[in-house]
Amino acid sequence: MNEKELKTSLTQRIIIIVVAVLLLGSTVFAYLFIVMSGSSSSNSGADDAKLAEIEEAYNAKVAEAGERAEALSDKYFDTFVKYKSKVKAYNKNTANSEGLKTVDLKEGDGKQLKEEDYDYFSYYIGWCADGEIFDSSLNDVDNPTGLSAPLEDTSNTIAGWREGVVGMKLGGVREITMNGDLAYGDTREICGGTGSPLKFIVMAVETDAELAKLYEDLNSLYLQYSMLSGGSAAY
Repeated sequence: MNEKELKTSLTQRIIIIVVAVLLLGSTVFAYLFIVMSGSSSSNSGADDAKLAEIEEAYNAKVAEAGERAEALSDKYFDTFVKYKSKVKAYNKNTANSEGLKTVDLKEGDGKQLKEEDYDYFSYYIGWCADGEIFDSSLNDVDNPTGLSAPLEDTSNTIAGWREGVVGMKLGGVREITMNGDLAYGDTREICGGTGSPLKFIVMAVETDAELAKLYEDLNSLYLQYSMLSGGSAAY
């Protein structure tokens, strides 16, 4: 074996260097993976603890909101429930042809609602032409004993509602009849089909500051939970 054979070729040296770099890289990567995994596990544990903390706070706020809603039910139930007797069948074709009609069942003594005025709470009963109630604030449609939490944001309600409450005074009760176009039109099947006219009895009351604040707190906690859990909040 001569001296030339003992010397490694340029190609061999390059291969050796590449292998060494790959080995070093894999070692470094393995080390970083272990470190990052430990850090991730640590962060995951911290996130889980924070999620549990938020969930506990959320449930506590839900309980507070329930108690406040019950207090408001005690305040307004007797006034509102007597208007359930107004829920009766009506002529579907007539309701569709007449458009929007309103009748004040009780005159309020508070602020008068204007267009795009959503600063109020409300209790309601909504029913179909055959007299069937499809939604309400009553805790039991057949034998009500109380009211659920009041509706606190009407900005996304149907046009017939938004237009129908204009001119009401807070504390008042109004019956609103709307044709199908002002209700859900062709966007939703309700009362047996699309384009159905609807009737509502709406009681508009002053916004309860305590419950409104609880709603804000709940929304904030929900958003925190969603962001921390990657959008998997299950409230």
